[in-house]
Amino acid sequence: MSGLILLRPWWLAALLPAIALAVLAWRRGPQAGGWEQVMPPQMLAAMQALGGFDGATNGWVRLLPVVALLALILGLSSPAIRRADAPLLARTDSVLIAIDMSPSVARGPALAAAQQAAAALLQGLDGRPTGLILFSGEAYAASAPTTDPRTLQTLVAVLDVDTVPGQGSRPAAALGLAGQMLTEADRADLVLISDGGGVDAQALAEAERIAAAGGRIWALRIEGAPPGVPLPPPGALARLVRGGGQVIEAAEVDRLAVRLQRGGETTRDPALTALGFLDLGPFLAALAALPLMMMLRRAR
Repeated sequence: MSGLILLRPWWLAALLPAIALAVLAWRRGPQAGGWEQVMPPQMLAAMQALGGFDGATNGWVRLLPVVALLALILGLSSPAIRRADAPLLARTDSVLIAIDMSPSVARGPALAAAQQAAAALLQGLDGRPTGLILFSGEAYAASAPTTDPRTLQTLVAVLDVDTVPGQGSRPAAALGLAGQMLTEADRADLVLISDGGGVDAQALAEAERIAAAGGRIWALRIEGAPPGVPLPPPGALARLVRGGGQVIEAAEVDRLAVRLQRGGETTRDPALTALGFLDLGPFLAALAALPLMMMLRRAR
């Protein structure tokens, strides 16, 4: 059969003792249920002639237990055929998008720029699990990583000045929360959408912790602070990027999406691998019931 494989081929090693048992059973010759060991041959023949008990067991009947054992061994080796319609690969590398909702962003044109950048990024990250963090003075997990970007796009579209309570801007809180949400940071990316406000020593320490675990930190710089709000230092976001990440202007978000899509990893998922095959083992193992039932029928 084309494409037939064995999921557990090591069970075929049990065929050797099974074949040895078959040869031994055949060489022992016909039996009469143990009566041949206690009755003289003449009496045994007379009892058989009179119909006192069934005659000597036929050769093929003596092999029924061996046939059942062979069916079980073949079933346990799990012959299988590939299924073309089953997924074998799953994306395990998450992307977290952290959007700055501090007053310098939420109360000015920068919020619309952040929403547009986040929406474009979500559209370009098809296939990668993506989560959403919102932060101002504190950080909040708006969504755990999901492969359905429509959920996050809906959340991003309704952001306004009242979405996140509190004042101030603490990227450190967002970085700390991201470190908790990224269970496999060695294959993860964090994208900080911010104007760069609030970068302090604690934020740098949190960024180092994520980078030490193998994660990458990117920054999308947005502009449009309301009047009277002090602007952050121009190089503030550049101090946070780690692991090969870069600071990118919001207008170039498509370029970042391409980088993140290429940088993702496709990993074979053991939970999905089994779904890639149609296991014929249970059907073969069930065939062992046929010789066993024939043995029971003759024993009545």
